[in-house]
Amino acid sequence: MADDKASILIQLDVDPQPSVFDAVVAVDAKVDHLFRHGDVTPENVKDLVYGALFTRGPADLHRTALFVGGSDVSKAEAVLESIRSTFFGPFRVSVLLDANGANTTAAAAVLSAEKGMGGSLEGVNAAVLAATGPVGQRVARLLGRLGAKVAVGSRDENRAAKLADQLREATGSTYVPFSNASRDAMQPALEQASLIVSAGPEGARLLPASQWQGLKALKVVVDLNAVPPTGIEGIEPNDKGADRNGVRAWGALGVGGLKMKIHKRAIQELFRSNDKILNAEEALELGRDLG
Repeated sequence: MADDKASILIQLDVDPQPSVFDAVVAVDAKVDHLFRHGDVTPENVKDLVYGALFTRGPADLHRTALFVGGSDVSKAEAVLESIRSTFFGPFRVSVLLDANGANTTAAAAVLSAEKGMGGSLEGVNAAVLAATGPVGQRVARLLGRLGAKVAVGSRDENRAAKLADQLREATGSTYVPFSNASRDAMQPALEQASLIVSAGPEGARLLPASQWQGLKALKVVVDLNAVPPTGIEGIEPNDKGADRNGVRAWGALGVGGLKMKIHKRAIQELFRSNDKILNAEEALELGRDLG
């Protein structure tokens, strides 16, 4: 197998303008050449993939890879499925899906939580606030796969219930929906939790300090919002295992350092073979020795 070919990463973004952030990470991951395409859809991606497949022989296809990104995770997932259907026989390349940074962020958040819980999430009662968002869904999915019992919250409890059903079917783990629309609505779920993860939008406070600081079962909190006000009051963005009122805390920037390491490693991993599909689960495993 020849290894003298330059590495080529083809960035396929569902937004009109491909992400500069993702391009910079690709450069920092030492990709030789970066090709960037915007407005990628399940329909037009096939010709782009054929261009990647038919310009090099099968023995050299491990030196070409695809990155699927953009701000709309559901659109990016549809693009990934179209890419999968385009591959045949030995004509395939490795693909990383990390639209909106959701997979690498979720992986880093869960690994931080696992560390805070002493190295295992088996049997842990976890509550995910804003679980129906892109990052929240993946955090909840990964927590369940690692053995946690997960309460999934949303302002719309019907959406939370639908997500709980989907995750239960996908993982076989225990998921319970709850409303995080008000303090009273989410209190029962929080009282059971030894782990709370807040995955809400930028600048949205979901949990006041007066509510979480008195929770007797709570051991670890992870807040993924760095824009003031933080999602969990009393947690600082730079917290990385900090002691906050007897609870170990991670803030968005504390998680973000590991997220960046996972992102770079995932790109590098693409060029080890031509048959990898890296999603949230694969990102988590890649990050295990990086924290």
